[in-house]
Amino acid sequence: MRRRLAHLWEWVIERFIQIAGILSIVLVILIFAFLLQNSLPMFAERGVGELLTGRRWSPTHGEGHFGMVPLMLGSLYVTVGALVLSVPLGLAAAIFIAEIAPKRAREVLKPTVELLAAIPSVVFGFLGLLVVGPWFADRFEAIQVGQFAALGSLMLCFMALPTIVSICEDAFHSVPRELFNSSLALGATRWQTITRAMIPAARSGIIAACLLGLGRAIGETMTVLMVTGNAQVIPQGLKGFIKPVRTMTATIAAEMGETPHGSTHFHALFAIGLILFIIAFGVNTIADIVVRRSEKDIA
Repeated sequence: MRRRLAHLWEWVIERFIQIAGILSIVLVILIFAFLLQNSLPMFAERGVGELLTGRRWSPTHGEGHFGMVPLMLGSLYVTVGALVLSVPLGLAAAIFIAEIAPKRAREVLKPTVELLAAIPSVVFGFLGLLVVGPWFADRFEAIQVGQFAALGSLMLCFMALPTIVSICEDAFHSVPRELFNSSLALGATRWQTITRAMIPAARSGIIAACLLGLGRAIGETMTVLMVTGNAQVIPQGLKGFIKPVRTMTATIAAEMGETPHGSTHFHALFAIGLILFIIAFGVNTIADIVVRRSEKDIA
């Protein structure tokens, strides 16, 4: 009787997990369909080319201008800046935690880094808006206001770090320990072993960590809304990092609440959401493929 109940309970759990997985897939499809349905009127009215190549975003001026180039470039500047900062820091932290730190320090450091993911994004936004931004503006003449693209990159760097550090550390632990010991036995130093044996062996996992960090950064809303200045301008060169910009996510958050339902502006915001969905889905799909390939190579 107990065995029969155990088999029944196991069957119920398996079905529950299967249904949960199916519902997740269905939910993603429904979200995509919802975004596409509300974006199609905008594509039919203005055309995809005008939206993707237009250089002006001004929904309330005349018939409205809905060029997404300033928004896409703003997102690109903020996201690339965040990756430039977070990837070296995250990789260094993962190496230290996985291979250098003592066991007791490792038990404290890893949960501490992962706790950064539990901090609400609005807290990072307030920190950047009230503390970090004014500090930079007071000390650097080139920064005229305390809200600029690089500040958004800095805040997103700390938000992406837990993802990058955790996955990179898991990638290092997935590398067979025999590789590490064999390198040391051949006369390589500890640092040479890490840089020339461990990092190349964990390359796929590191790439996946960077891609997932990219997905984390590009989809962030509240932080960039508060610290990037929200200026619908096209950033120019490296100076664009110290100028205000506006991202796609910030545009949706700032304008959706005041947009008349069913208007051209309303459907344009859904078009931005659709583009963000496609980008995020593509990045996460590539990261999943890289992770699976890494697991297959290790096996």
